[in-house]
Amino acid sequence: MAHADPITTEVVRNFVISCAQDMNAALWRSAFSAIIYEGRDSAVALLDEEGNMLGQSTGVPLFVGAIDACVKLVLDRYGDDIHPGDIFILNDSYLQGTHLHDVTAIGPLFYKDELVGFGAARAHWQDIGAIDPGSTMGSTSIFHEGLRLGPTRIVSRFKQIPEWYDLLTRNTRLKDMTIGDLNAQITAIRTGERRLGQILDRIGADTYRAACANIFEQARLLDREAIAKLKDGTYSREGYLDDDGVGTEPVKVALSLTIEGERMIIDLDGSSGPVEGSINCGAVQTGSLLRLAYKTMINPDRAITGGSFSTMEVRIPEKCMFNAKEPAACEWYFTGLGLLADLMISCLGEAMPHKATAAHYGDSMVAAFFDMDPERGQWISVEPTAGGWGGTVGQDGESALINLVNGGFRNLPAEVYETKFPVRVEEFSLRRDSGGAGRWRGGCGVVRSYRLLDDCFGALWFERSKTPAWGIRGGSDGAGPDNEIVLPDGSVEKPLKMRAKRFPKGTLVVTRTGGGGGYGDPRARPENEVLADVLAGTISREAARSLYGVAVTEDGAIDAANTAPRRQEAASN
Repeated sequence: MAHADPITTEVVRNFVISCAQDMNAALWRSAFSAIIYEGRDSAVALLDEEGNMLGQSTGVPLFVGAIDACVKLVLDRYGDDIHPGDIFILNDSYLQGTHLHDVTAIGPLFYKDELVGFGAARAHWQDIGAIDPGSTMGSTSIFHEGLRLGPTRIVSRFKQIPEWYDLLTRNTRLKDMTIGDLNAQITAIRTGERRLGQILDRIGADTYRAACANIFEQARLLDREAIAKLKDGTYSREGYLDDDGVGTEPVKVALSLTIEGERMIIDLDGSSGPVEGSINCGAVQTGSLLRLAYKTMINPDRAITGGSFSTMEVRIPEKCMFNAKEPAACEWYFTGLGLLADLMISCLGEAMPHKATAAHYGDSMVAAFFDMDPERGQWISVEPTAGGWGGTVGQDGESALINLVNGGFRNLPAEVYETKFPVRVEEFSLRRDSGGAGRWRGGCGVVRSYRLLDDCFGALWFERSKTPAWGIRGGSDGAGPDNEIVLPDGSVEKPLKMRAKRFPKGTLVVTRTGGGGGYGDPRARPENEVLADVLAGTISREAARSLYGVAVTEDGAIDAANTAPRRQEAASN
């Protein structure tokens, strides 16, 4: 049996991560749609021949924890009927957990005619043939949401299968963009195979496999050690989503976390059952989110591998919004995941007090604009919006940061946006007073305003007004989201969720995302830090006085005479 020494193991560990990064770079450079090459709505992975994760590079970290399941689905369906040059795709919401727009491409990696692994690239396709162009806001069934594929071979031995390419182009409004993005995913996989061959030429396949086995075992040992240090017990949290996008009733999200020696058990019993709207989520992606939340607290400096999460057990009730079954709608599957992540991190914060953090704004806060008139030119823009994160011991929450679910996802730069679409970005700024007050305050949400320069459709999906980012240990909650649509006739609408509707040229859409929760007593925040916040525009003079007890003059100085009594009064209480 081959052996890999510690140095070789470390070389392989860093190589596979570098390989995945090169794969992602190839995807971004080759993609046709801005949501991939600018927004980074994608993830790639390098896996072994059994589908165990080795290296990953993300735009969206939520994807990474579910890609291994997709590879294993391909193995289950095709078995030994897998050959050099093959490419498989799938997007079924119940198999891979996401919405149908997220298409996972998978290719076997061969070295000297021997299967040594798989490369995978998941990316968001702009249009998948749903009842609405781009993202469907009001779906109530998976059959409203577009083309749905289980594991499907579309390239055989480096040759495209024409029937499948014909099917794909017939089920999208954006034919060239769709095939261009698919080819970019294939390019990423081919890049992974080429790069993997470089290290195999040097150490051979057997030594490579031995190093991979070491990497997996090290991850298992580190996780068990970290969990064993935590105090045994059960911690529970719950919160509510505003609604399911169709009805008006709040939707419950509940989580309990139990530590038992080296084991962590996560149970979603108490969460809402399947809902009519499209916020249902497949179990695979729910598990991926819980892995992501786990990783933010447990060994966050180590890469995810096939040995990670061996200590973690996830229990999801059969009838649950987080265990979607046909025909449940899943377009906005990630809506509940941001809240679920906050609940889990809150539970872990109780078990790990030194890492406790207030909640973040939590949802993707999507603004979409499009026009599908062939004579006017077809275009789609779908982008998430950043918000505020929670404060923690010794550190304010980050402002204008994308939510945990989306990780490295980025909104489009205003210059790119205005170049590609008939929309002008009139404001992109921090939302003052949106971060929760605290010794360490929550980060600010953002204001992003769009002026429509032509008639077009618009849609919004904003969440977390009923359970905004909560503060802890005396800190205040962050502000919830708030939107405003000003029509050319001066009338105003204030929707958080809005199905696609046509707006006239000149309409102004103002979106405001939530802030993060604060940590600790606001009156304990040093006066100079409060003043700096006022001068930076993150809090107002009024908030400084009422929430922090710090009076700031109009010319930007601390009014000591009015500040001291307020601080002393707070201290005595």
